[in-house]
Amino acid sequence: MKTDDLINLLAQDAPVRVRIGKALTMAVIAGILIAGGLFFVMIGFRADIDTAMETVRFLFKFVVTIALAVTACALVFRIGRPGASLRLWGWLLLAAPILLLAAVVAELAVMPADSWSARMIGHNARFCLTLIPLLSIGPLACFLFALRQGAPERPGVAGAVAGLAASGIAATFYASNCTDDSPLFVLLWYPIAIAIVTGIGYVLGRRLLRW
Repeated sequence: MKTDDLINLLAQDAPVRVRIGKALTMAVIAGILIAGGLFFVMIGFRADIDTAMETVRFLFKFVVTIALAVTACALVFRIGRPGASLRLWGWLLLAAPILLLAAVVAELAVMPADSWSARMIGHNARFCLTLIPLLSIGPLACFLFALRQGAPERPGVAGAVAGLAASGIAATFYASNCTDDSPLFVLLWYPIAIAIVTGIGYVLGRRLLRW
């Protein structure tokens, strides 16, 4: 018997408590509500949000973070099912970094070179590296709980994807508080914060999603 066939048989024989699709849908909703609730209670919008919304740089941050959240969440829905093809959805994860790199190229083209370093370092690196992981806790917990209702073939990878989706949601909320709007800042600090959550998701996935 082939390994894939054995996995499918085991998954069919395993008791199903909640359908994985329903569990993950509830996880997305709950994760957004938890992250949003924590954001508005503890952090809130930046003081100049009305003015910021009139600038392209500020709005483009959401294009990138929402692209990450949507594509990663779509992959989470697939990765909890044994035997499901992940190739297309994995490629779609490149949408967010490609968009960000395009914005960086545009930034470098229009801004003087002596301003690049200051724009990349910014003023909120410490908050970025703290708040994105903090806001990711709720969504990550929800995704891991939902994935336990399925049968991911690679628990560590499934946990990492859950972390990626959780950090995409968290980064979307944080972007409305962050006053550093340069794509150079986003390119440097957001991926570090997202990588922290993704790594935590990988470790937790290996322990919690084994079956």
